[in-house]
Formats: sequence, structure tokens, C-alpha cells
Amino acid sequence: MTMSPPRASAGPASAAGLAAAIGARFERLPLCRWHVTVRLLVGAVTFFEAFDQLLIAYALPELRAEWHLNTGHTTALMTVGSVGMLIGALLSGRLADRIGRVRIIAGCIALSSLCNLALTLCSSPEPFMAVRFVQGLAVGGEVPVAATFIAEITRAHQRGRFVLLYELVFPAGLTAGALLASWLVPLLGWRWMFGLAAIPGVLCILIMRYVPESPRWLADHGRHDEALATMERIEARVEKITREPLPKPEPVEAVAPAGDGTGAGAPQRGGLRELLSGRYRKRTLVLGVLWFTGYFVNYGITSWLPTIYGNRFGLDLSEALLYSTVTSCAGLVGCFVVAITVDRVGRRATVIWCLGAAAVSLALLGLFAGGSATSVLIWTSVAAVFFFGSNICLYLYTPELFPTRIRALGSSVGGALNRLGIILGPIVVGAVYAGGRIGTVFLVLGAVALVGSVTAFAGAEETAGRRLEEVSP
Repeated sequence: MTMSPPRASAGPASAAGLAAAIGARFERLPLCRWHVTVRLLVGAVTFFEAFDQLLIAYALPELRAEWHLNTGHTTALMTVGSVGMLIGALLSGRLADRIGRVRIIAGCIALSSLCNLALTLCSSPEPFMAVRFVQGLAVGGEVPVAATFIAEITRAHQRGRFVLLYELVFPAGLTAGALLASWLVPLLGWRWMFGLAAIPGVLCILIMRYVPESPRWLADHGRHDEALATMERIEARVEKITREPLPKPEPVEAVAPAGDGTGAGAPQRGGLRELLSGRYRKRTLVLGVLWFTGYFVNYGITSWLPTIYGNRFGLDLSEALLYSTVTSCAGLVGCFVVAITVDRVGRRATVIWCLGAAAVSLALLGLFAGGSATSVLIWTSVAAVFFFGSNICLYLYTPELFPTRIRALGSSVGGALNRLGIILGPIVVGAVYAGGRIGTVFLVLGAVALVGSVTAFAGAEETAGRRLEEVSP
């Protein structure tokens, strides 16, 4: 039987010093069943939030027929949830930096599930859109906070693989939603689909009971005793699982919070002001462009594919949903490839090449291959491999670029920009598609992907293999 490591002192007394010490203690933890358990619990929440996010695309053909929606109403129904996600992302990041990561994660899944129940009772577009907006607050709020939390409990060595294998639950949730909807909607209708999606709300109880708050966050908020006690419980659990004593943590020096970049004045301490100043200004702007372009392309394609297959190529509902599902499955493959290679290839190169390859694929589709449903299926699936891969990498990359005091806020700003892309992508595609120019649709999406690739090449920093406190003091 092994003994737990001795209680570390709180010195240096500053939050920065304690955070550095806790970071060093996380670095000595071998990946084990404790990490996997936490990853599965938080991942299950993210899985079902992703599931909820995509269901509207597969319910839309039936809703259009049942409620006699025109193109404008269809677009509004599709995008109102994304407006909620944008606002939810901004609110949740600020709240998670103030009251903790775990409370926000649990609250979001509970709210989202209640909204699914409410959606089954809607009989017209107006209440449906109101509930989807509220649900969007929850979905948009949970995802960036969960990514922040997972990054904060993971050591630098192979952090990319560990975090992205967790993040695979998001595209897996999208794919599962597509598979279930493609079978369930034609068979039982859209209400059953939303009703089943309410069941995962029970996860909020498990999260609050079994997932500890981030010790890094506790230390940053001056809750030193709680941070040390939580860290000791984690270490004791890891020792019990591995049946081996933990090595001593490497000595570290506290790094003062970054100033405004001028070398003068007191350092900033949290909030949007710090996020948009000093070393973090450029990071915020670059990440904003990457989130926006990646998700503009993603949802510009996936939200309209069932409608394009039905209206443009005459496929029935089952065929249109099946073709769209194949594209989602191809994207999941791209996510898995990125997850197992990102530590070796690097975050920066992954985003550059994935968005660049997506741009080429979409340009070829727009120029030469948009004349049949099969060609659209093939080339959108090829593009999905790359833009799904780039997008999942951002969930790893973004939390690495900000310190604990603004990590959730920085991630949520990225999340808000991705929601803006999710909103504008379908709107732009709808406007271009309404003019009958299907080739132009894919050329526009390819150009947006190219902007993201060039931005990453010009401004992205590499973070692979570096401790969080080293990347973002």
C-alpha cells in the first residue's frame, strides 16, 4: 500500500505560485482510469450537446412541410439556436471564470434537456424558435467550458491526443444525431427525436457528484486550501488506481501574470480587457478568425445538405438524410486522424493544412463536380474530413493559449465566433442557393476556408508539448 504525497505548502502565497505548483503536480500524474472516467463523464455531456445542436437540420424537412415554412422562415428556424449559442458562449465563459467550471457544465446539460422536452410540445414556429434560443444558450455555454476543464486536468505530454480523443465526442454526437434522426424522423416524426434527446439531463447529477472542480481554477481564485485538498484527492485516487507512488513534482518558478506588453504598469487581471491586450490580443484575433471560418464552412454545408439533396436532386427524405449522414461520418474520420497525429504534427500545421485542403476540395466541387448528388456527396465528404479535423483541433488549441484567470473566457470568445460562423454560414448559403447557383455555394465556402488557412499560417503560435503555465503566464 502506498502513501499519499505530503501536503504541499501554499507558498509561494500568491495565486500564481500555487497555480504553478499545482501545474507541476498535474505533470507528474500518469494518464490512468481517473482521467478516463472524468473524460467520459464530461464527454457524455458534450456528446449530447452536440447531438442536440444538429437535430434541427434533420427535423427541418418535416417542419417545413408541417408548418408550411418559406425559405426565410426556414433559415430563421435553423439559425435562432445558433444566436443563443453565441450569447451562451460569451456568458458561460465569464461565469465559469467566476464561479467554476463544473457548475456551468452541469447546469447547461440540465437546461438543454428541459428544452428538448419543451420542443416536443411546440405546435408552431414561434414557440419552437423561442425554446431553441434558450437551448442554444446551454449548448453554446457548455462546450467551451468543458474544453477548458479538460485542458486544465491534463499534463503537457500527449495532451493533444488525450484532449482530442475526448473532443471526438462532439463530432460523434453530431454523427449519432444524424444516424438516429435519419432513421427516427421518417419512422416516428421529429417530436420523438427531441423527446429522446431529453433523457441525458440526468448527467447533471453525476457531474456534480463525481467530477472535482479544477484545482487550477481554485488556486487562481484564492481558494488555496480547497485547491490543495482537491489536488491531494486526485493524487490519492491516481495512486490507488496505478498502485505506484507518484514521483516528486519538478520544481517550478511562479510566472507573474502578463502585462500589457509595454513593460510598464501593473499586470492585467482577467476580463475582456486582458484578453484584448498584450500577448493575448493577437491570439484572440487569430483564434476568432479560425473559429469563424471553420464553422462558417462546416454549417454552411451540413445544415443545407438535406435540403439541397431533396430540392436540387429530387432525393426523398430518407435518401437525403442518408447522404448527409455519410458526410458527417467522413468528418468523424478526419477528427480521429487529427486526434492521433496532432502532438506530432503540431496545432498550427494541422489547422493550416486542414483548412487549406478543405478549400481545395470545395473549389474543385464548385468548379467541376456539382452536377449530381453523387459528386456532391463525394466532394463534401472529402472536404468534411479536413474541416472537421481543423475544427476539433481548435478545442484543444484555444484553452492552451490563455491563462487560468481568462481561459474559459478566451475559449468562450472562440466559441462565440464559431457560433457567428454557424449563423452566417447557413444564411449566406441560403441566399446564394436561392439564386440557383449551387456551384457558387461551394466556391464561396472554399474561399472562406482559404482565409482561415492563410490566417493560421500568418499568425498562429505552436503550443504542442508545453505546460499551460509556460504558454500562458
